[in-house]
Amino acid sequence: MIIKKTIFLLAILFYSVNIYSQNETGFQIARLKYSGGGDWYNDPSAEVNLLKFVQANTNIKVNAEYKFVDIASDEIFSYPFLFLTGHGNIVLSTDEAKRLKTYLENGGFLYIDDDYGMDKAIRREMKKVFPGNDFIEVPFSHKIFNIFYKFENGIPKTHEHDKNAPQTFGIFLGDRLSVLYTFESNPSDGWADPEVHNDPKDKREEALKFGANIIIYALSK
Repeated sequence: MIIKKTIFLLAILFYSVNIYSQNETGFQIARLKYSGGGDWYNDPSAEVNLLKFVQANTNIKVNAEYKFVDIASDEIFSYPFLFLTGHGNIVLSTDEAKRLKTYLENGGFLYIDDDYGMDKAIRREMKKVFPGNDFIEVPFSHKIFNIFYKFENGIPKTHEHDKNAPQTFGIFLGDRLSVLYTFESNPSDGWADPEVHNDPKDKREEALKFGANIIIYALSK
């Protein structure tokens, strides 16, 4: 099984080199800075720990450093993977919505994790980006749930929030999942340093495994 996974990941990396512009130091996640008052900057250890996990458990070369980019900057086009999170409000200007649309239509990937209280604002603002596209629930059969680690029952629930079932939504451009949105699950809290949220070890591990799936999927498309 390990050998098969290694061969598969080598194939992913060969393919992804032809698609994405990325620093020679390795794959890096860019945290998306936005306006509206939400704490886009919270838990900066999250991406660093996820990248270290990916490096330790796959053959993907990473640059495990925290990096943020302003949504209004052309710098977003230098990263294949953008991560957006926070609590509460987010507002996109017309120019920012167009910029994000261009980024996604040209192969970029956006992962949104509701840290609690973002749902209304995210759904409203993403309508500015893709007026004709709605978030649809991603079926458990989708490869993001089994591309490397298997999650037969969908996304794990890291934090209770309103104690509802965790859900995974997406915006598809053709057959490509371009925007992933996790709700009532909050796996990125499980990526943060252990003392930040005091999550049990098993919760942190399953969150990191799901995060690894997200990265591998993004690099394979």
